[in-house]
Amino acid sequence: MIDRATVDKIIDAAQIVDVVSEFVTLRKSGVNYKGLCPFHDDRNPSFMVSPAKNICHCFVCGKGGTPAGFLMEHEQITYPEALRWLAKKYNIEIVEKELTDEERQEQNDRESMFIVNEWAKGWFHDTLKNDPDGIAIGKQYFRSRGIRDDIIEKFQLGYSPQKRDALAIAAKKAGYKAEYLVKTGLCYRPTPKPLPEREGSDYPAGGPASAEVSTPLPHREGQGEGLLVDRYRGRAIFPWFNVSGKVVAFGGRVLDSRTKGVAQKYVNSPDSEIYHKERELYGIYQAKKTIVKEDCVFMVEGYTDVIAMHQAGIENVVANSGTALSIYQIKLLRRFTQNITLLYDGDEAGIHAAMRGTDMLLQEGMNIRILLLPDGDDPDSFARKHSTEELKKYIDANQEDFISFKTRLTVEGITDPIKRSEAIAGIVKSISVIPDTILRSTYLSDLSSRLGLKEQTLLTTMNDFIKKSLTPSPSREGEGSDDTGGGTPANEVSTPLSLARGAGGEAVERLLMREIVRHGDEIIYEHVETDDGQFIDLNVAQYVDYDLGLDNIHFSNPLYNQMLAEAVAHSGDVGFKSESYFMNHPDIEVSKEAMQLAVDRHQLGGRFVVEPREGALRQRVLHLVMDLRMTLVSQRLKEIQLAMRQSANDMNHVMTLMQEYKETQELRDMLAKKLGNDVMK
Repeated sequence: MIDRATVDKIIDAAQIVDVVSEFVTLRKSGVNYKGLCPFHDDRNPSFMVSPAKNICHCFVCGKGGTPAGFLMEHEQITYPEALRWLAKKYNIEIVEKELTDEERQEQNDRESMFIVNEWAKGWFHDTLKNDPDGIAIGKQYFRSRGIRDDIIEKFQLGYSPQKRDALAIAAKKAGYKAEYLVKTGLCYRPTPKPLPEREGSDYPAGGPASAEVSTPLPHREGQGEGLLVDRYRGRAIFPWFNVSGKVVAFGGRVLDSRTKGVAQKYVNSPDSEIYHKERELYGIYQAKKTIVKEDCVFMVEGYTDVIAMHQAGIENVVANSGTALSIYQIKLLRRFTQNITLLYDGDEAGIHAAMRGTDMLLQEGMNIRILLLPDGDDPDSFARKHSTEELKKYIDANQEDFISFKTRLTVEGITDPIKRSEAIAGIVKSISVIPDTILRSTYLSDLSSRLGLKEQTLLTTMNDFIKKSLTPSPSREGEGSDDTGGGTPANEVSTPLSLARGAGGEAVERLLMREIVRHGDEIIYEHVETDDGQFIDLNVAQYVDYDLGLDNIHFSNPLYNQMLAEAVAHSGDVGFKSESYFMNHPDIEVSKEAMQLAVDRHQLGGRFVVEPREGALRQRVLHLVMDLRMTLVSQRLKEIQLAMRQSANDMNHVMTLMQEYKETQELRDMLAKKLGNDVMK
């Protein structure tokens, strides 16, 4: 781990113009520089670089950041990797934190496994190109699949000879330990299966070598660390690269002539310290830059699907290789884009693959489109039959959003009222998990139009799903559902409102968070007396946290809650500067959001800079905090009105709601008076 002092030294040394110039041609423009944006197809220079602020920003696609943030976005690397890149550029020696013996051993093991995998990748690839069997068998297999040499190089495809320990022998000669060959899964130590007695033979047909069991044999005299067997012998090899380009695993495919009757066409690396299948995506390293450029990713099922799509000219494609899509994989993709198209064959298995994981994708804020290929085709075979232009045209013409797909698949043609109702409820439930309230509303309106159902009916159903998914507020635990006494109305509704706020509230939140990022460390209240008689100063972050905390109000955006908490936690640090802290944050999502909040088009351009008036910052912050409260209260009034309409037959409940409505109105009017506005009656 890089120590804090070294990190600070790297950040201080890194100059944005130096770094961006490595990848973008820049020209002087006033006090700044500009060039063509590397993150989208830019024809007119829209990428501005500010030496004074030490940031860059595209005014079309919005991407950019600090030197480290730019590298993380452009090279799709982690924060520590970006720091190491900068340290190398500026000749800064990396000082690592002192590790414990256990941590040092773990780090050494991981590094050794990566080194062994890198060597094995090269050995498999060299065997494919230069070994007689590799050329005659392995290369012929890839040729039969129509895979070109440049694609073989791009994905570093390889071949493992039939000999059971060819790799193990080569690795030993190269000086690699058997321990790491086993830990990476490249080899295993077999144990013979229990053997039935056979007259005249000690083993069943095929002998002990036919049993691919990974439990270790006892060491035998003269065999050192025990017999090793190559896991992928006689197979075509597909290396797995992680997002940083390190080889974490391999997939081995039995060649076509041997697949008939074979239970496992593919053998993959077992889980290890450097590889967990549910956390990796095949092809992510080769696809990441195109995913960012196109702002879209295609998800397919297998290795050859990814490779065929690349060969057809579509490079923003990855595969989850037959496993159910995991939350880790979705979060990995969301680093690069929010738009995903599921591209599967049109048989029952393809439909099932398209359906699973849909709600998880929606819940993580992904925009989903689905394309099922004609029966009998998978992405591999379909891509080989069509030119790049034909393939792109087909995708554009036939992909559909998930509402259209799910409606067509589960509702259309269903006449049984109960089954139809259940299918519609399933679609509404999927919509309910979408975090963006505007997108939820849009999908609901679209579904209403498609099915000819009242939007209000669907909205009521969706709200029921949302309510069931919400965790009760700790402050309300154990209280009755109809309890309305004793609390401030804002207190009563803060939890649901923070989870389902409208677009107006989100806009106010963003403005308030902009002040926290830009000015969070600046004092706006001096010598405030506390309950115990102490006098303290409050900066912007501390005041916002204190004021909203009085009524348990939280931002609807979890990232904003995290950023506010960190700003408060670091307010006592010597030299803490909110803008610098967040823009150089190791979490790329925080860094990107901070950059967006900190950048102002005119400020970056160096024009229209207005000197701040004394006290203006405090007035802005106070006004925004009250605006946020006003938005929450107005939203609550609408919710109470809706609840009264839905509870028309329960007069007791209606009377309770009317009392709450009256109290909430009074609170709204009080806030309006403070804001200097008159509320229309």
